[in-house]
Amino acid sequence: MRKRILSALCSLVVMCGMIFSMAVDVQAEEEQKIVDGSYLTHREQATGSTLSNPLLRGKYLMDGDSIISKAGSGRIYVYGETSADFTVDYLAVIVYVDRYDEKEDGWDQIDAWVKEAENTYYVTSAKTLRVEGGYYYRVRSEHIAGNEDDRPYDSALSLTDGIWID
Repeated sequence: MRKRILSALCSLVVMCGMIFSMAVDVQAEEEQKIVDGSYLTHREQATGSTLSNPLLRGKYLMDGDSIISKAGSGRIYVYGETSADFTVDYLAVIVYVDRYDEKEDGWDQIDAWVKEAENTYYVTSAKTLRVEGGYYYRVRSEHIAGNEDDRPYDSALSLTDGIWID
């Protein structure tokens, strides 16, 4: 009988410990700051996708993704891609790189570029950039797809969380 009681108590202690640790994790996540749709994180990488809202995609646009990751001290790898449901006349991804300004509590654009393609269903663009350490950085991408005779083109936005760069 003693062994059963001791076993039950040990199980109860372990279960309470698990519940307490989950509560601490949830509380830590809730304390993350969010600015203009992006959490400020210390992760190695962040991704964003248009798949989170399929109503924005339209007739031609299938999906689009944005990625930012650490690429060494003071460097980031930035990626954007756009996919159409089928071959279209025009496809583009516009990639914007933003840096968080703590004083203004907002994002400032520090770089941008466009990659366009014709008569295809997929376009990507990627760069490794040297950036100033001590800031959060994020990527926004605008995804555009359509046919010349059916305007306006479909467009949607994907957005990553901010990652801290040393």
